[in-house]
Amino acid sequence: MSSARRVAVIGAGPAGLAAGKALRDAGVEAVLYERGDRPGGLWARGDLSPAYASLHLNTSKGRTEFADFPMPRQWPDYPSADMVAAYLADYAERFGVVPHIRFNSPVASVRRDGTGGPWTVTTESGDTERYDAVVVANGHNRDPRWPDPAPPGDFTGVQMHAHSYRDAEVFRDRRVLVVGMGNSAMDIAVDASHVARGPVLLSARRGVHIVPKYLFGRPADATGGALAALPWRARQRVAETMLRLAVGRPQDYGLPAPSGGLFQNHPTISDTILHRLTHGEVEPRPGIDRLDGDAVVFAGGTNDPVDVIVWATGYRVSIPFLPRDLVGDDPERLPLFKRVFHLDDPSLAFAGLMQSTGAALPIVEAQAKLAAAYFSGAYALPSPAQRRRAVARALRAATARWGDRRPMMRVDFDQYVADLPRETKAGRARLARGAAPPFTPTHREETPA
Repeated sequence: MSSARRVAVIGAGPAGLAAGKALRDAGVEAVLYERGDRPGGLWARGDLSPAYASLHLNTSKGRTEFADFPMPRQWPDYPSADMVAAYLADYAERFGVVPHIRFNSPVASVRRDGTGGPWTVTTESGDTERYDAVVVANGHNRDPRWPDPAPPGDFTGVQMHAHSYRDAEVFRDRRVLVVGMGNSAMDIAVDASHVARGPVLLSARRGVHIVPKYLFGRPADATGGALAALPWRARQRVAETMLRLAVGRPQDYGLPAPSGGLFQNHPTISDTILHRLTHGEVEPRPGIDRLDGDAVVFAGGTNDPVDVIVWATGYRVSIPFLPRDLVGDDPERLPLFKRVFHLDDPSLAFAGLMQSTGAALPIVEAQAKLAAAYFSGAYALPSPAQRRRAVARALRAATARWGDRRPMMRVDFDQYVADLPRETKAGRARLARGAAPPFTPTHREETPA
């Protein structure tokens, strides 16, 4: 029998690597399960990754890097996907995480053995091991979200999801329609506009704010950081004024008006889409009314011949290896204390199951450190009732700010990154007072080597 703490981490992308490092730093044994053959998750371009050739960070390196591992100073402000993948691989090597990763090991199921028993992790190949706790860090950009319901009618051309896009050659000499207003939609529309037949059409029902990568000579998100001390409504007013002065409104370029304010709906970060719009290489279109053979009919009755439709319509959150009684019917609505700990069983933690107003890496790093503090016994959670009240308060605030679009997952980047260290400190104080029991590992039989 053993009382050593042993934690399974599902995924070796940025969140999983951060969890592996934090657990090791806290003296906790971590085993990482990775579907692919290298660290980096979706940033490591290959068959399992949706990263395309032109992909770059849309948040600046200074606001994206791990606090414990700054990106090289000589790098550009917005590194390429390949540079980010190399950075993550270096991170894993530097902090000794690689030997603890089991590559080519997709997880089939994660189950708790009875009340308070160990967790059993089973891979698709049938390997099974038991752990005291689990950190789910599988990301949420793997399961493409297609339009539902699909537009009526039939289309005789090619339909693809942005998840499948790799480079612009697929669009050469073809008439292309991109549907969506997110970062991938803009990148793909710009890429296609250099090789497509005629202007690329860009269709959207709802508008978003389009933020250039630089504002007044500095990375745009550095401006957001400078305003972080202000309430978000005040930040919004200042930032929207600056954006309007710098580039105007989306409507000035023929795009739909944003459906919410800046810092509410996620903006699109692009230096190039406005240039291609103003030069006629990309043309805006309203939402799709129906498909009609080799043509697409848009709201208002206009129609255009199209060879390829790219659905840049995002992703669904999918955690197929956990039982439904733990994640519910919709993982996007899963309540978590501080977006980390499961309310019913905090030995199940999550890193990366959130939607941030900024970069992801500093957030998953902070989440990983909080989880590691708990699993090492250095941090005590509030009572179950207090945790539930905290989640309810956070949901009310998120709904007031973001409406019904993933409110449970939403976090304000600057507020959240500042809040988790405060929570860690509060949990240590609770532990010192003896107000709440720390995490205690389950007793389990040793797994044969």
